[in-house]
Amino acid sequence: MSKKEIDAARRLMSLMFKAHPWHGVSMGDQAPDLVTAYIEIVPSDTVKYEVDKATGFLKVDRPQRFSNFCPVYYGLIPQTFCGERVAKLFGARAGRPDMIGDGDPLDICVLTEKAIPHSDILLTARPIGGFSMADGGEADDKIIAVMRDDAVYGTLTDLKECPMTLLDRLQHYFLTYKQAPGSTAHNKVEITSMYGRDEAIKVIHASHDDYKEKFPELEFMWPAGMNS
Repeated sequence: MSKKEIDAARRLMSLMFKAHPWHGVSMGDQAPDLVTAYIEIVPSDTVKYEVDKATGFLKVDRPQRFSNFCPVYYGLIPQTFCGERVAKLFGARAGRPDMIGDGDPLDICVLTEKAIPHSDILLTARPIGGFSMADGGEADDKIIAVMRDDAVYGTLTDLKECPMTLLDRLQHYFLTYKQAPGSTAHNKVEITSMYGRDEAIKVIHASHDDYKEKFPELEFMWPAGMNS
């Protein structure tokens, strides 16, 4: 097939079928300064949802067994993968050279004052920092971002400008959402540090580079600004 025919086929497919939120959605032409976020969970959810990697449908991962509610909008950044490069950045921050990536898309937490009633949506967000989080010995970074043009949080440019009470609440959620009350089992989730915008940009770049290595056949989807 010629390039013209291939482009026409791609256009036809995009018009007829819903895109896979991990692979078929661009992370954004202005990435990493502004990124597309696919939202899997909203604060009112009593069920933990996540994207089914094979189909792209939003699936029930598990009911929230306890009183943990994610205090922000939570999801993934398309066209990212937490592999060797993300793990190397984590290891440098935490002094743990033996870390590996968790093999999932890069997670993102989005701050907004608006009440969004359901997940399975896309929004545009500006990264301002992140949590250096390990889960079972794997790098599981959480990028913190603000929704573009948000009336309350939209002017924030770095994590240090974010209210500490909100960050404490978010840390508590991630550190306890897998922990049963009264359990004596060792909590394998830990947050070794928080970082600002500059490090978050590095993590996003690293996750996209890991993604490009994992899925080279999707090169035609990569945003031009991330191919440096």
